[in-house]
Amino acid sequence: MYVARVPNRGSPPAILLRESYRDGGKVKNRTLANLSRWPEHKVDALSRVLKGLPPRRELAQAFEITRSLPHGHVAAALGTARALGLEELIDPAPSRPRDLVMAMLVAAVIAPGSKLAFARGLRTQTATSTLGELLGVGACDEDDLYAAMDWALARKDTIENTLAARHLANGTLVLYDVSSAAFEGRCCPLGAIGHARDGVKGRLQIVYGLLCTTAGVPVAIEVFDGNTADPKTLAAQIAKLKERFGLSRVALVGDRGMLTSARITEELRPGGLDWISALRAPQIKALVAADALQLSLFDEQDLVEISSPDYPGERLVCCRNPALADERARKRQDLLTATEKELATIAAATRRANRPLRGKDKIALRVGKAINHYKMAKHFTIEITDEAFTFTRNHEAITAEAALDGIYVLRTSLPDDTLNQHDVVLRYKGLADVERFFRTLNSELDVRPIRHRLADRVRAHMFLRMLSYYLSWHMKQALAPILFHDNDKPAAAAKRANPVGPAQRSDQALTKVARKHTHDGTPVHSFTSLLTDLATICANQVQPTDDMPAFTIITTPTPLQQRAFELLGLSHRAGYM
Repeated sequence: MYVARVPNRGSPPAILLRESYRDGGKVKNRTLANLSRWPEHKVDALSRVLKGLPPRRELAQAFEITRSLPHGHVAAALGTARALGLEELIDPAPSRPRDLVMAMLVAAVIAPGSKLAFARGLRTQTATSTLGELLGVGACDEDDLYAAMDWALARKDTIENTLAARHLANGTLVLYDVSSAAFEGRCCPLGAIGHARDGVKGRLQIVYGLLCTTAGVPVAIEVFDGNTADPKTLAAQIAKLKERFGLSRVALVGDRGMLTSARITEELRPGGLDWISALRAPQIKALVAADALQLSLFDEQDLVEISSPDYPGERLVCCRNPALADERARKRQDLLTATEKELATIAAATRRANRPLRGKDKIALRVGKAINHYKMAKHFTIEITDEAFTFTRNHEAITAEAALDGIYVLRTSLPDDTLNQHDVVLRYKGLADVERFFRTLNSELDVRPIRHRLADRVRAHMFLRMLSYYLSWHMKQALAPILFHDNDKPAAAAKRANPVGPAQRSDQALTKVARKHTHDGTPVHSFTSLLTDLATICANQVQPTDDMPAFTIITTPTPLQQRAFELLGLSHRAGYM
């Protein structure tokens, strides 16, 4: 029995159900039914049944996607980490702890979170990406991650030494700065109340110092008790540079709160290190009072170099930034106005008819709180009696401070033939890269919250965060053409005729920001939003409905995603090729 299509003159072919049989040794056919009125899908289904074939299915019914895991951002971060040699940097020998550390580094870049969230995102049943599968750690839990952290901390010195050998050399400049991070809980011995550099006051905190190159590449990190002053962290860094890293000639760049005169005299000079730092405001005033710094020098230029017997063997590079001067003048006026408003309220309280404020001590207590709120006490003259309170601006003090607006003085032991005036200013301003790292590191999704109770566990947490930033730093450099970052540094530097002035962005970067697209029409992203975009490239696990083996197919990337992988020098199919 079969379905036949018989030509029909002037009309569509007739569809007939026929049967073959033998009659006297001859094969004959007879028509059993006319199926011409049947819809095509019914005719096709009957034909397949008569031929012993299974019913035809729609293509969409022939396959089932059993799971889709975000993969593109993992391929980008893990591929970059391997290209940087991070696996060998952590430990030359493959091991499960090394794989877990790599997983934590990549996860900190693509999806920062707690160790519990990391573990759930890696496990096969609760995976949120292909990271656990690619590294073979899909059966881990948070205890495994904690053990891997302890394992990594034991290798911290070796890893930092390797990074120093990779990025530092004799005669180089090293940036160093200190910040703090608020701490959760009260059990860790490192946690203490101290100067809240991250703005979170009244909480236990830790202090940490970062060494990095002038380009902002992190090299080493150290964790201190939360009440450690910035200068007290310096000795450990000098020992690290000289003894562990084996650098005989190095210049340390740090802010004026770090590289104080005492630290320079007691630690840097005896250690044989050069430095670039800055003077504090009272020290600048002393130079002006001694006529070593004449403010008239800035009438025609913004950058001058002087010397002073108070700083033997040092060069003092004096700068005046007009934009900074205007900003400080505006801010001072705002603070004076806000302080006057609070003081006027107290003065009115002494004159009110009902229950006036009385008592010299009570008035002074309220005045002290108000005048110190904005730290403007030096700019007001105050008279307090038992029944009255008056105040006026100290115009002489205000004028004296305003004369120094926008002026700062850099101090360095480096000779002019090693670093000229312009380079001294630019290298000191390079500390902004370190400060930018601290702002990134301290955001709620990166360093905080810190919930570890053991001191070494906190140290391991900070060390791994530094390594993850090392990874993201290199990714941002490679992806800069499609990020809002300035990827034409030479052009930007050429626009900055005056090193004292603010940093400039290249015309290419300004165009990207204005148009939100590159010159070839590629959309421009932030680093975070680009990773989110790449995450839409999924590893799709496909199971055919027939008895065929399952397979994985990777989402075809968009032109933007393909461009990102080209810039990274990677394939989006990494791990599935």
